[in-house]
Amino acid sequence: MAEVVTGEAVVLEVPCARFPSRLLALAIDLAIQLTMIVVLLTVTGLAAAHHGMDDAAVAAITITVIVLTIVGYPVIWETATRGRSPGKLALGLRVVSDDGGPERFRQALVRGLATVVDFWLVPFIGVPALVCSLLSARGKRLGDVFAGTFVIQQRLPGRRAAAAGPPVTPPELAAWAASLELSGLDDQTAAMARRYLSRLPELAPAARAGLGERIAAAVRAQTGPPPPPGTPAPAYLGAVLAERHRRERARLTAPATAGPGATAAPPPGTVPAWAPPAGSTPAPAAPPPVPVPPVPVLPVPVPPAASRWAAPEPSPPPAAAWMAAAREGEGSQPVPYAQPDEQGQPAGAAGAPAAGTGFVPPQ
Repeated sequence: MAEVVTGEAVVLEVPCARFPSRLLALAIDLAIQLTMIVVLLTVTGLAAAHHGMDDAAVAAITITVIVLTIVGYPVIWETATRGRSPGKLALGLRVVSDDGGPERFRQALVRGLATVVDFWLVPFIGVPALVCSLLSARGKRLGDVFAGTFVIQQRLPGRRAAAAGPPVTPPELAAWAASLELSGLDDQTAAMARRYLSRLPELAPAARAGLGERIAAAVRAQTGPPPPPGTPAPAYLGAVLAERHRRERARLTAPATAGPGATAAPPPGTVPAWAPPAGSTPAPAAPPPVPVPPVPVLPVPVPPAASRWAAPEPSPPPAAAWMAAAREGEGSQPVPYAQPDEQGQPAGAAGAPAAGTGFVPPQ
């Protein structure tokens, strides 16, 4: 383990790569490089024989292929993958800066150029790298010393997945966590606490206590009630995150298990908001409702069906009513009988109107 001071003045404990793992990763990279050199030199020889190139051109191409393979292979891979060549990627190794940051292109180039002295110098093949790594506390070779880098052992995928899982509430804080008010806890503070818990094994004891107390103070300012006295910061943060995760999961799964409008049951040990405080006198029960006698309903008279559905008598037209009134007037003043005149029409006497007509001729 090596202590690394990051740019935020946080001390981290990172596992340095062991010499056997680095040697095996180097063997994988060297095998790939030698295969590339053989293939490229074979293609170069066939092309030179086909086009009839002279020996100077063939020698220049050969030197260029060897240099680009030896120096360019690690530089390109470590720059593109932030410190991981195929061999290091296979064994879970990574090249980082002395402050724990990712490797940069300048550092990858220095390490690539120093590889010629560390491993490819004919009189001392690998001896300088072996001696320097044994004398260094972080296992640095000459390229690491010149570039300001070292190789670390990355966390295995299984351990990373286990650390990324949801936190668990300690049993002694279960009842307190159920009464937490988490509406004021924002996502940024929760993510900061989650990162702190995931990197807890890598922190030095002093940094673990100081950083944990600062994050716990930020979480306490946004939640309530405060934890029981003497609760460590990691346990407090784990209980808060576990309760937040449980409530979020219950909120998301509630519509699938309950009908619309249904409310989820409160967690065990919680006190409802409407409950009276402990030791207070309960409110008296409401009196039972007074029964109200029913109001009698009087029957509404309904005409018989025959009268309801019978058609109304038609009213006489205006002309017929006028003629009936005229006949009544004639009955009150009798007119003497008159013989018919020469035209065959009955005539009244002395200018009286004709019987049955009610018409008075003009004088």
